[in-house]
Amino acid sequence: MSSEFDQECPAVSVWFTSPGIVELRTSSARPPGPGEVRIEALFSGISHGSEMMVYRGEVPPELSLDSTLPTLQGSFSFPVKYGYASVGRVIDVGSGVTERAEGDLVFAFNPHETCYTVPATVLIGLPRELDPRIGIFAANLETAVNALLDAAPRLGERVVVIGQGVVGLLITHLARRAGASLVVTSDLYEKRRRLSRSAGADLVVDPSAESLPERVSALTGGTGADVVIEASGQPRALDEAVKVAAAEGRVVVVSWYGTKRADLALGSDFHRKRLTLKSSQVSNLDPSLTPRWTISRRRELAVGYLSELSLDELISHVLPFDRAAEAYHLIDEQPAEVIQVVLDYERH
Repeated sequence: MSSEFDQECPAVSVWFTSPGIVELRTSSARPPGPGEVRIEALFSGISHGSEMMVYRGEVPPELSLDSTLPTLQGSFSFPVKYGYASVGRVIDVGSGVTERAEGDLVFAFNPHETCYTVPATVLIGLPRELDPRIGIFAANLETAVNALLDAAPRLGERVVVIGQGVVGLLITHLARRAGASLVVTSDLYEKRRRLSRSAGADLVVDPSAESLPERVSALTGGTGADVVIEASGQPRALDEAVKVAAAEGRVVVVSWYGTKRADLALGSDFHRKRLTLKSSQVSNLDPSLTPRWTISRRRELAVGYLSELSLDELISHVLPFDRAAEAYHLIDEQPAEVIQVVLDYERH
């Protein structure tokens, strides 16, 4: 351990103290113990889905944070420190750590804070030449990869992706690579629809102006989509997904709805078409894959896409870390204008 970092260093963290209220709180990041690493943050990405639900108070407060991540502790009751897309450099390593060294660029499933100490095993190494801002997409890319593994589109199948936020756009990027012959997407906002075309969608629908089921039916000769992936975050989109799916089709739900309930009509299309409705959640792998796949393998695949996909265009706003409250307000009040908001720690 370097003597320069043999003491605690100041740390500033983002906390949600009540719905819509963000505070910056000062603490300290202790020196790393055995098997631990201390990180100085460079950038972090705000999740416009699950994290904004926490910000708005739309998550059951008694629900525990993700138990698979030691960086997220406690429950969703206020006050809560929550976030999971931090990119930084290693400034200090504890004893027994061989896979990380000072100066390494890494991704951590860690809340928004300037300095933190975490187990070395939770870090994802990033290529040195990678733009650190692009590294913040590692978590959402892993979610998108997991969605495609769960949906398992076969060669030549028709895929519909409802919702073109960051995760939806990444799924659209990957759907063609997974073998889809037709990719149709849907989103309310023009900026997202434009990016969806760049991501490879054959048809992009504005659901406020035209019927997604009718457009898909016309494109497929009345058959419908083999796979429908719901990534809008809106429970009402599930009814659209059921209508769009072909007989024996698969509907995969990537969205987390929190306290919002889905009023889903299952009495007609769902029943007669014998549809499969499946949840895709990134903490786990499809059990049918586990004899061959591991979470490490999935993450390695996701990190590889950081350099392959055109991700810079998804970053719509970069704000200094100390303007975090403004960043959340921007996402909440101007959803049509934002795609991915990034916090810059070098400018705080």
